[in-house]
Amino acid sequence: MKIKKVIKSNISNVDFKNLNFGSVFSDHMFSCSYKNGEWTNAEIKPYQPIRISPSARVFHYGQACFEGMKAFKDKKNKIWLFRPKDNYKRIVKSSERLAMPCISEKLFIDALKILINLDKDWVKPGLGNSLYIRPFIFADEPSINATEADEYKFMIICAPAKSYYSGDVKVKFENSFSRAAKGGVGYAKAAGNYAAQFYPTKLSREQGFQQIIWTDSNNHEYIEEAGTMNLFFRIGNKLLTAPTSDSILDGITRKSLIEIANKEEIDVEVRPIKVDEIINASKKGELKEIFGSGTAVVVLPIVGFGYKNKIYDLPKTDDSFASYFKKKLNDIQYNISNDCYGWRFEV
Repeated sequence: MKIKKVIKSNISNVDFKNLNFGSVFSDHMFSCSYKNGEWTNAEIKPYQPIRISPSARVFHYGQACFEGMKAFKDKKNKIWLFRPKDNYKRIVKSSERLAMPCISEKLFIDALKILINLDKDWVKPGLGNSLYIRPFIFADEPSINATEADEYKFMIICAPAKSYYSGDVKVKFENSFSRAAKGGVGYAKAAGNYAAQFYPTKLSREQGFQQIIWTDSNNHEYIEEAGTMNLFFRIGNKLLTAPTSDSILDGITRKSLIEIANKEEIDVEVRPIKVDEIINASKKGELKEIFGSGTAVVVLPIVGFGYKNKIYDLPKTDDSFASYFKKKLNDIQYNISNDCYGWRFEV
């Protein structure tokens, strides 16, 4: 792997106390190319624009997928990833669904380790601080023939991050637009999945909501996931989350919370959840919490939701599952507690 370092780091120009998520990037990036049936030309170089043909197939047919990861720094300045091999498995799954070539696990992990070590000063210690990592693959073959491409790029860029959301978060249960259909690409981290949800999410923001809770595309009867996170519902002392499917992303944070709940003997059910069940539980005062989970948000409490022009506020609780899970997860990610699950990966 070729490595070209920056002449002068940009880190001194960054205000780490006031970061706008995903808008500031670390000094270096990783890139390699797929041509003639193999991945070649792996290199790390200064973060910079890339040259690409206007006829690149990614622009015309949307062959692109990505992953979201974070690096954390502990009190001894050691850097850790969280379940990176699960991210690798998922980008392979996404690539296969979009008819793109798979990268090897060795290339994926080696590129991450070298890149993060080069930009280790961008990983700030302290709870809430992290380096967000974005591996992505896209078709860059210059052709507008409507078939899968023969040439691709695999890249990794990194952005220092704090919390994804600030302030109270309210969501809207969607009963018109759909995020994904059965048999589609909803389970893949395909770029087009996010593009398709921007318009309805924009409409919901205009109504005072920060996110949409998507429902099934057939009848909008069952809850699926939110735009940037999987969902958990606490009814009484029972935790509910929808099962993954070909229209729901298999969230790594979601899987981790389920494992923690099982180990801590918290009653958690993975099953289909009807919108009406949540509405009725709220009306009866049995709905204690809703929270999202994801790499960017970690664990995000939701204070209320809207459905068919009605607003349902959630009660404030001193013993929230969201706070409990977030602390458990953060303690593992920042090397504060013992990792009995084997999730932590030292860079």
